[in-house]
Amino acid sequence: MFPAFSPSFAPQPGPRVRFAPSPTGYLHVGGARTALFNWLFARHHGGMLVLRIEDTDLERSTAEMVDGIVQGLRWLGLDWDEGPYHQTQRMELYRQSAAKLLASGHAYYCFCSKQELEERRAAAAAEGRPPRYEGTCRQISREEGARRRAAGESAAVRFAVSESGSTAFDDAVFGRVEFANSELEDFVLLRSDGVPTYHLSVVTDDVDMRITHIIRGADHISNTPKQVLLYQALGAPLPVFAHVPLILGPDKTRLSKRHGATSVIAYRDEGIVPEAFRNFLALLGWTPPASGPDGASAEILGDQQLIQLFDLNGISHSNAVFDRAKLDWFNTEYIRAYPAEKLLPLIQEEWHKAGFEPEHTDRDWLLATINLLKPRARSLKDFATSFRAYFTDTFQPDPAAVEKFLGDERVRRLLVELGERYATSDETFTEAGTERLLRDFAAEKEMKAGALINGARVVLTGQGVAPSLFAVMMALGKDRTVARLKATQELAARAMTPEV
Repeated sequence: MFPAFSPSFAPQPGPRVRFAPSPTGYLHVGGARTALFNWLFARHHGGMLVLRIEDTDLERSTAEMVDGIVQGLRWLGLDWDEGPYHQTQRMELYRQSAAKLLASGHAYYCFCSKQELEERRAAAAAEGRPPRYEGTCRQISREEGARRRAAGESAAVRFAVSESGSTAFDDAVFGRVEFANSELEDFVLLRSDGVPTYHLSVVTDDVDMRITHIIRGADHISNTPKQVLLYQALGAPLPVFAHVPLILGPDKTRLSKRHGATSVIAYRDEGIVPEAFRNFLALLGWTPPASGPDGASAEILGDQQLIQLFDLNGISHSNAVFDRAKLDWFNTEYIRAYPAEKLLPLIQEEWHKAGFEPEHTDRDWLLATINLLKPRARSLKDFATSFRAYFTDTFQPDPAAVEKFLGDERVRRLLVELGERYATSDETFTEAGTERLLRDFAAEKEMKAGALINGARVVLTGQGVAPSLFAVMMALGKDRTVARLKATQELAARAMTPEV
């Protein structure tokens, strides 16, 4: 055993955790949940969250993916205290770690060519043996290996796993975990081109950055014994490992694109508000302490509540299931709870993406209309799609609603006449006044008021379902209400004409 690894990061109070994505893809749901758990743990305990970009896979890592990950974290509202650090800017540190392991006898040079390794693995598979490295170059003396390498011979660096015994660690979620060393092959630390493998770079970084807790997906459990061996060989104390359960699709298979959007940014683009997504993610594999009088846990939890309640002992052993209907429910609840002032900039982004700006720009009116509509919203996109008619006169009515409620020619004619009545009425344009005029008009024409109400709702909003018709009229105002009612025939014709 050689002297302990000397970290370059100064000791700090509180735990230090890290989120270390690989920029070979965008920030997906599983990664976002890992980032959230690390963030909540750091904030709960007054610790530090480090963002580290593990970009040593030079062929697959891209700057675009790095930007996408950072964008996703920022949309989620997850800030970090240090970083982002890039592993590609720390390559010399990993080579120094490999050199120390070589010097201490914990690692050795492997001169086997890629072709030789592939042939041995193929032979092992054909014989029904596990395809693993058999320690061929382990028999080469340290002096001979150093001489051949100094002479320019290509070589990788492998860790020398003990041929007997076992490697164990205590996991904060799964308890004691132990692997027989016979199950672990002598794994590569540095490839022959000098690029470090995941195991060497991640342990070197975690030791150097003084990471105290490693919170990551349960799919990393099989990596952990190799990393434990590296910690021990580097003379560094083990961090606390906490492997969180995987996230599965409704069919209980690994969450993938076939289950719908998996990129965090895709959910933003679908109109999910970030607080709803954070709340939903936090409950995928973690159960908060019981807080209700019946011993049940609350589901709607704001950031401060999540930070106050989160700890590792609430993480489940069982895999979580991604329930899209539950996410939509959270989104609905948060949109209803958001003040209109908070919703407005988010809605303005949706209008911009939809290619229009509201024709009525008075801020008080916008806020009042948002308050009218938000109880019916399932997504931010609703404000630019099904609610579009409130904010612009250029909208396409729902053909099914037109067919159902405006299919009767007499209803259409009476709605045009109703518009003229509103235009010439001396009565103040109020909810009570507009309702009274419509009902009196329906009685005069011997028409059911409900037929005119349903038809007018489609004419004014383009939809068959909307808030109270008379509240809608107040939101639109007298002039727009009258103009749309008078244009009933044109709207019906537009809806019934197939788009070319």
